[in-house]
Order: sequence, then structure tokens, then C-alpha cells
Amino acid sequence: MKNTVALSLFLLMFLPSFAQVDFTPNWSKGVVWYQIFPERFYNGDPSNDPKVEDQNGAFPFDTTSNFQIHPWTSDWYELQPYEQKNGKDVFYNIQRRRYGGDLQGVIDKLDYLQSLGVNAIYMNPIFWSPSSHKYDALCYHHVDPTFGPDPEGDIKLIEKEDPLNPEKWVWTKADLLALKLIEEVHKRKMYIIFDGVFNHLGVNSFAFRDVEKNQEASAYKDWFSVKSWKDDTKGAKFEYEGWYGVKTLPELKEDSNGIVSGPKQYIFDATKRWMNPMNKGTQYGIDGWRLDVAFCVGHPFWKDWRKWVKSINNEAYLTAELVYTIDKTKPYLSGDEFDATMNYNFSFAVHDFFVQDAKASTVTQFDTQLKELREGFGEGVAMNMQNLVDSHDATRIGSSVANPDGKKFGDWGDYFNWSQKSSNAEYNARKPNAEQLQKQKLIAAFQILYLGSPMIYYGDECGMWGSNDPDCRKPMVWADKKYDSETFNPNQSKHEADKVDFNADLFNWYKKFIGLRNKYDAIKKGSFTTIEINDADKTYAFVRKIGTQEVIVILNRSNKNVNFKNTILNKGEYKDVFTKKAMKEVQVKPMDIVVLSNTIL
Repeated sequence: MKNTVALSLFLLMFLPSFAQVDFTPNWSKGVVWYQIFPERFYNGDPSNDPKVEDQNGAFPFDTTSNFQIHPWTSDWYELQPYEQKNGKDVFYNIQRRRYGGDLQGVIDKLDYLQSLGVNAIYMNPIFWSPSSHKYDALCYHHVDPTFGPDPEGDIKLIEKEDPLNPEKWVWTKADLLALKLIEEVHKRKMYIIFDGVFNHLGVNSFAFRDVEKNQEASAYKDWFSVKSWKDDTKGAKFEYEGWYGVKTLPELKEDSNGIVSGPKQYIFDATKRWMNPMNKGTQYGIDGWRLDVAFCVGHPFWKDWRKWVKSINNEAYLTAELVYTIDKTKPYLSGDEFDATMNYNFSFAVHDFFVQDAKASTVTQFDTQLKELREGFGEGVAMNMQNLVDSHDATRIGSSVANPDGKKFGDWGDYFNWSQKSSNAEYNARKPNAEQLQKQKLIAAFQILYLGSPMIYYGDECGMWGSNDPDCRKPMVWADKKYDSETFNPNQSKHEADKVDFNADLFNWYKKFIGLRNKYDAIKKGSFTTIEINDADKTYAFVRKIGTQEVIVILNRSNKNVNFKNTILNKGEYKDVFTKKAMKEVQVKPMDIVVLSNTIL
């Protein structure tokens, strides 16, 4: 016994890599994620389409101008007749647009996701909120009524409710539809997580409205970071902290223990509601959470919240939105807060190597960056990291490849503004050409074959493009819809038509490589070993291995054919996974990839 203890202490002190404990869920290791922005995914129930009053409190704070549900298949930058009447520019009007995407739409398209090979779904916020993005929640315990079948009835039910009494919280029809979505996802042996926005509420939330009305007499007076209360006798105004100064997003109050007790208990109650609805069992609830602006909430809260989540479902998956260096990220991924992050550092490395041309990093630099990320947090975390190349907060990969050698994605603040068409009129918001699409294909193949959990942003797989927010949030392109070509510039001048349609070739490319990942355990959960770094030829090769199963990936980042010869091929055991042809020498076409294995499935 003493020898065992001594050995354990030795390992902890001198061999930290051996002492790493895997605190992450098993189901989420190596899954293929798909991110859905609900309002723009699919309108499954036009009867619940939002009305102009439903956006009361959301930017640009205009509920009096003409309004209608925006035509799903219309030219993105074209001002529709109802929009032209307010005299505002297109970016003002885009913020007022509602396309009618809802939860029934997601349910209707689950078979599509399953056909693509997706294993897990990340839903952008679905809780009641006036904006299209839903990051300004009115509450955390009710789904937006316009996402369900009876908006007016749901609102009446909610209005009669005591938000501080979770035992009496009602289940609206939109809430019940969310439970049906969860059930349908699980039926397909897929997983689903919701977006938790726990740093702030919306200005029209039940708690903040009460504080505004009753001031210090409010039951919620300690929920928010109030700087001064309204006092007419002293001429004092009601002042409070908004997230990054945005007054429509009042921040929840924190002290040295994190979010204070009132809102903390409310968050805990809402958390349980969606993880174990009606106390029927966790199989009826969501499988985890993505946490918005996690860096804006104190560590003590996340530590307590993780304990609460894991007490409900020990296999729940927790991923954080963080755009930090490895060292600054480590405290969040040490076993007592999150299981993974949205892996923006992976995105930065991929953009530097693949998207850039003249400014591209070398193969050596690329491999070094990836190695640092793989080894930064332990194997369990590495397997769980959501390896994305774009998101609802970034330029789509289809537009990134059409804008090489500009700002670098890793320079987050500068890149964000540079890649917004609303901020940078020179940014190329046109459709990517065939050569650029080939680059996207290579990026997608690498993303899917690399260690970790690839996350596809809705529509990338079918050829959607768009500059940074709001242009990365266009309505989904479906194969059975006929879309207007994009001909309008933001200033309403015109350019040569860019055809908008479902890119079946690109879809099949994504499907082919996702299918490979789902078929080969070595790709899903295997180890990663680099076997070729060739800066001159711009070739990169690696092996994914589990047990005796090996998969070799060889990619060519150059614009010429390259011949790959490696002693690993001398064994003569490897075949092309697609052609089944035995390979001792491999030629890789420009901007292309070859995958071999010693086990053909």
C-alpha cells in the first residue's frame, strides 16, 4: 500500500502527463457536431411566424416600420419593398428580418442531418428572446413562443407564472416541442446540447423589468450590477452594467463566489429543467450545454455549476465559448469546470495554413501549432474539443477562402471588423470560385479526419457563403427550394449574378469524409502521429491509430502534383480507403488529400 502511495506521489510530482485524469464524457469523444442557428435553419410551421411586436427590445428597436416575414429564397442584400419604406440601409433592415425558422423545422430536417452523418447537434439559443440570435433572453426556463405551435397561448401561460417558484413553472407548447426535438434526436442515436447564456439577461426579462419598475423594492434588486437607483429628489438616474456596455443586456451580479445567490439558484433550476424534464429521467433531457461568453463569468460559479450538472447527469457535456491562448484556457479545462471549448485556436491554425496564400504558415508551423493544442489540456479534452472553422460569430469558410491574405483570423478583433461587409466595403462577399471551393474541400477533409470533434456550421456542407455577422447567418439553402441569385451589393448597386443553390458535390464530399470518420474507430478516437512535414512541397501526413487499425492521411497544400514516399508504406499493408487499391507510392493532386488504411471496411 505504501509503495502504491509513493508511486502515485512520484507520478503527480514528476510525471504530470501520466497523472492526467480523464474527466470528460465518453459519448462526445470524436463525434461530429452540427451547429444550428434556429431562426435561419428551416420554417417548419408558418403559423407561428413572429410578428413585429415580438422583436420589442431588440436592435434596432423599431417595431413601427413595415414588417413581414422575409422571403426565405430572396437575394440577401436586396431590400424588399416593405423594407424600402423605412428609408434605412440594408444592414439596419437585416437586423429586423425574421425568416420564421423554428423547432418544427429542426425536427423536419433531422433525417437530413442523419444522412450527412452528424452525431450531435449544438443549438444556438432557443429561449424566449426578441432578437433573431436569442442572446438577449427574457428567461431561461421557456422556449421562445414563436419557435412553437401556439405563441399567443404560450405567452398567456407564462404571464400567469411566478418565475421564482420552479415547482409551478408551466410547460408551454413551445417547451413541449423542445422535448419532442430532444426525443427525436435521441431516437436517431444522436445527441443535443443547448446554449446557456448565463452572463446576462435581456432588458425585457421578467427580472429586469421588475427592477426597472420597482427599483430597490423589487424582489430581484440584487440580481443585477446596479450602479445607482432612480431618485428624483436627488436627481439620480437608474444606472446598471450592460454586457460590454450594451444596455439591452444587463449583466447578472457577481461577487467573489461568482454569480450571486438569486440568479444563481434560478440558473440551477432552469438547468435541471432541461436536463431532467418533469423529473422523468435524463434520457428525456438535453445531453449538455454550450456556455456563451464563459470568460465573462467568474470561475467559482462554473465550478459550482459543473458539480450541479454532473449530479444530474454525470455524462453531460460542457463546452465553453473561449477565445484564449492555451495558458489562459487551462483554468477552465482542469477538470472542475468544462470538458472542452469551441476550438477557435484550431480555427486560427487552419486559417493560417489553408486559407492564406502568400501569408500562409509553413507545414512545420502548422504541425507545431496543432501539437501544442493537442497536448495542452490532456487527451480526454483533446478528443472532445469542438474543432470548428467558422461559426455564427465569424466569416463562413466559403467566404474565408475567397479572401486570402487579408487579416489573420487569429487577430480576433481586427479580423472580426475587417471581415464584416458592413464595416469593410472592400471585403469580397461574392460566391467562392471553383478553385476556392477546392480549398474548402481540403479544409473540410482535414477538419473531419483530424483528432477531436469536428463541428460543421449549418450550410457549409452545401456551399453557403457570407462575410462576418450578420452575413454568416443567411437562411439555410435547401435542395428543394429555388433561390434568387445574389446580384445586389449592400448599397443596392448590382454585380454579375452569383447562383444560389444546394451544392450537391460539396455535400457529398462532406458526407464521404464524415462517413469515413463514423466507420473507422482510428479516425474517431485513435492516436495522432505526424509522419511527414515537407515545407518545400507543402505536404503533410499523419497516422491515426487505435489497436491494430491504422489510417494514413496525406494532404497536398500546393498547386502541383506531389509524390509521397514513406518507409511506412514499405510494409505493403495499406490501401486507398475509397478505391481499395494497394499503395506503396502515392501521388496527391494539387490541393487534395489521400487516405489509406491497413483495414478496409
